Amino acid sequence: MSRTYVAVLGVGGVGKAFLSQLSLLPDHLRPALIFLSRSSKNIVSKDYEPIQISQYPSSLASSSSPVLKLPEVAQFLSNAPGRSIVVDNTSSQDVAEAYPSFLSKGISVVTPNKKAFSSSYGLWGDIFSAASSTNAMVYHESSVGAGLPVISTLKDLVATGDQVTRIEGVFSGTMSYLFNTFSPADNEPSGSWSEIVAKAKEAGFTEPDPRDDLNGMDVARKLTILARIAGLKVEGPTSFPVQSLIPKELESASSAEEFMSKLPDHDKDMERYKKEAKSANKVVRYVGSIDVASGAVKVGLQMVELGTPTASLRGSDNLICFYTQRYGANPLVIQGAGAGAEVTAMGVTADLLKVVERLR
Repeated sequence: MSRTYVAVLGVGGVGKAFLSQLSLLPDHLRPALIFLSRSSKNIVSKDYEPIQISQYPSSLASSSSPVLKLPEVAQFLSNAPGRSIVVDNTSSQDVAEAYPSFLSKGISVVTPNKKAFSSSYGLWGDIFSAASSTNAMVYHESSVGAGLPVISTLKDLVATGDQVTRIEGVFSGTMSYLFNTFSPADNEPSGSWSEIVAKAKEAGFTEPDPRDDLNGMDVARKLTILARIAGLKVEGPTSFPVQSLIPKELESASSAEEFMSKLPDHDKDMERYKKEAKSANKVVRYVGSIDVASGAVKVGLQMVELGTPTASLRGSDNLICFYTQRYGANPLVIQGAGAGAEVTAMGVTADLLKVVERLR
């Protein structure tokens, strides 16, 4: 049985959780870790012997190895005495654009990095063209829905000849939490929009600057990826309607603090929309949808009928509905935690195991 080798880029929240999970894999399934990097440091096993995962924090901190550029990392991996895999746990656009160079050298890619698959359609084509030319593999389950089997399910539907007609759901754990709290199905008092955003920020449910969630681009990137897998040539996340929840007057706020301090001035708009939904026996959700037949993709607020899966969401769960010819009127529904370092890393680790098994 030939040995496999792995390089890991990024040791932030997801990266740390991934390395912990990697260390727990059985010896016969765990590839040899031969390269590990963060933005300003890296560890390089020049003799291709495994780096001790348990010692990586101190080894990385004390490393004096010159920081390899991405083409140098690709060359190093291509010279390994076995098949290699690069695991990109960053959200770097530069790393994403280097995927074709890795794949063209026969190095497989495993990543949760959405930017690689939701940027220009040209990059999407380059990635999969390079992979097919060398039989290298690309797995990115965690780029949509963290550890939820969203991408693999859609690929299975398409590959087995089912006709996917529509994809719809709540694709952001942050947006799910905000609207499940602001417009709950049980109509319990919920507080103002700005109060709920502030509480979510304090609890760590939003990015440090909530505008990075409220602009809708995270959901738009996920919709771009799924639309492309479904066969649509979507150019990118700015090529279809995406409703931003940042008031126009606050788009130029100089900081997250300024934004949060002025957000209460705009509560009335959200409150009006919620009351309109309630009068129609509906709730408000931030929904992404793909109409495969018409090619229409959109992201934004939607009034949702009570009793539906989307209206009944709780907490920060994601919920994705696949409407297909085989499943008829009742969609195939995937629901669960769609964010968090541990579940995202689980999706990455599961993808790594698929690649290892196929390489062997």
